[in-house]
Amino acid sequence: MSAEIMQLVEQAGPYLTTAASAYGTAVFTRAESAAAEATANLGRRILQAVWHRRDEQGREELEAAVQDAAEAPDDSDAVAALRQQIKRALRDDTELLTELARMLSAVSETVNVSASGERSIAAKTISTAVTGDNTTVWQS
Repeated sequence: MSAEIMQLVEQAGPYLTTAASAYGTAVFTRAESAAAEATANLGRRILQAVWHRRDEQGREELEAAVQDAAEAPDDSDAVAALRQQIKRALRDDTELLTELARMLSAVSETVNVSASGERSIAAKTISTAVTGDNTTVWQS
């Protein structure tokens, strides 16, 4: 098995188990909800992408693994069986591997920034910030 697949499945693991715990096998039919938690949503999208590309038998095996992980999220064997299903799917489908890698890289690029209070500012990168009264900024 390629190191790329191993790394991707390891990175996706927390999202997969959170989605399985949150939704069970309904993960395959659940629509995205704006109020849904981000980790479970990403796991749901990953599982749905894999499920839609599997044949009937592959879908049944994936559903069983999700059900087991949902019923026992702290059971490392159940979680490992779910990861194994994802690895199997990625070995068989390089386009799926690319799609999931894109999903996971988008998450790592996401930055959440918040600020509160009078004149508070928040940003990933700030080149100039002025929050005072009667301030003059000179740029050359």
